[in-house]
Amino acid sequence: MGCRDVHAATVLSFLCGIASVAGLFAGTLLPNWRKLRLITFNRNEKNLTVYTGLWVKCARYDGSSDCLMYDTTWYSSVDQLDLRVLQFALPLSILIAMGALLLCLIGMCNTAFRSSVPNIKLAKCLVNSAGCHLVAGLLFFLAGTVSLSPSIWVIFYNIHLNRKFEPVFTFDYAVYVTVASAGGLFMTSLLLFIWYCACKSLPSPFWQPLYSHPPSMHTYSQPYSARSRLSAIEIDIPVVSHSS
Repeated sequence: MGCRDVHAATVLSFLCGIASVAGLFAGTLLPNWRKLRLITFNRNEKNLTVYTGLWVKCARYDGSSDCLMYDTTWYSSVDQLDLRVLQFALPLSILIAMGALLLCLIGMCNTAFRSSVPNIKLAKCLVNSAGCHLVAGLLFFLAGTVSLSPSIWVIFYNIHLNRKFEPVFTFDYAVYVTVASAGGLFMTSLLLFIWYCACKSLPSPFWQPLYSHPPSMHTYSQPYSARSRLSAIEIDIPVVSHSS
């Protein structure tokens, strides 16, 4: 496998990372994290459903697409702990994932446009193809953890609310979008780790680039005898033979 080229694993991980970040954006902005369904037994009135998001709250009658009540200041008065945590966790996860995408792009460009002869100065730095992809994979894993944990907590917090009040709370599809996006971040991280482990030789330091020595580069070695390996000074004593 040509590990010094840009191949399908890195391109697929980059595209998967972009799709996951887009899903996190959608999950952050959607007003469909929790539904509060209020059922009336009066035939002259309609049932009311309150959709709660991270930043806005909307109340609608059944069968209507217009918001009867649209609270745009909900973000400052959130009284539910899981949603308050998500207000900080999801933007943080998006920032970490965008930094990972930037590192992944730098690694791909460095691999695609580098020269065939390795740069000795670059070999000692973290800014190389292998180092960028490795750190990007770690950041993708961190971003997935930051977004997944509070999103799953919403499900269990709904159970707590239903026990505390009435069984009228349900989580909405924004939870599925965010959990799927977090899974995409984990998949992106796994693809980068697989690429790195498949291409990187284990004996060398893990942050070093994936360059193999070209035929034009050879290590300088001086022919020493078996005796000179044990002693710093070697004295050759000439042997004189007399011929009769």
